[in-house]
Amino acid sequence: MDLILSYPSPIFLSLILLVITRGISGATFTIINTCDYTVWPGILGNTVQLSSTGFELPPSTSAALQAPPGWSGRVWGRSGCNFNALGQGTCATGDCGSNQVECNGAGATPPATLAEFTIGSGNPDFYDVSLVDGYNLPMLVEAVGGSGVCGSTGCVTDLNQQCPTELQVDGGQACRSACEAFGNPEYCCSGAYSTPDTCSPSVYSEIFKSACPRSYSYAYDDATSTFTCTGADYTITFCPSLTSQKSSRDTSPPTTTGTSTTNGSPITTGTTNGTESNSTNSSTADSWLPSFIAGGSSRTISRLSIHSTLTSTLITFLIISIYYF
Repeated sequence: MDLILSYPSPIFLSLILLVITRGISGATFTIINTCDYTVWPGILGNTVQLSSTGFELPPSTSAALQAPPGWSGRVWGRSGCNFNALGQGTCATGDCGSNQVECNGAGATPPATLAEFTIGSGNPDFYDVSLVDGYNLPMLVEAVGGSGVCGSTGCVTDLNQQCPTELQVDGGQACRSACEAFGNPEYCCSGAYSTPDTCSPSVYSEIFKSACPRSYSYAYDDATSTFTCTGADYTITFCPSLTSQKSSRDTSPPTTTGTSTTNGSPITTGTTNGTESNSTNSSTADSWLPSFIAGGSSRTISRLSIHSTLTSTLITFLIISIYYF
């Protein structure tokens, strides 16, 4: 009797490939502005730059950028910018010194709230929100569709309202770190204070940490500030709900109607159909913060379980179809 091999269909093989390669195709960053003023995001890659390194993002709009596997870098917001018709100008906070809307490989001038990412190549992504270089805008980072713990992180508190006088910039537009303000080695974790054992939180970094428990407050704040997720996309929201840098109003997140890129440039879309209150109720904010601080949700556990089960099942079917039919 001749042995007849039955090969799996191309569709079946495509499903196998899709599941196996999930998490090694990079990540999409969706950047959302729910502030009541324009923000100019800046993007800096450590080695590879994305299709845009800076652009204008009006209120209630969003834009999407694709990061390749292995990409690492940071995203931040610039505020108080003034650019002419040629796209030349500067920003009051977070300026990258390029004198253009695009940052072109330049980083943020402190103080600036930074979202930092390392996108895995078949490995987990690492991400955090850092206040080590100070603070200028409230920011929230959320993982979407990944597996693992995938906690939300950021600084949703308006630190400009709590900033000590000696750290304030231009009457409260931003809040410097103690390292930036004073340059002392014990604040900068440098010199004799360059190790985790010798550099401890300062009274100033503790102010940041108390207000934003999941953000980096000083150089060795890794234990509570670094997050991982596998195969996720990420949303980066400026002025997330219940916060605003220049207004105490509660702005609802925008309804995004399909973000995309055209010729490598981000397209801003989306409108806000929520309502705003005249002031933020502190008790409401306090009731919201514990769930934010707690981080992980049941969806990440179920996604991990489903993904593992589906992978095992499809691989088993592939083996059976090749060797037994």
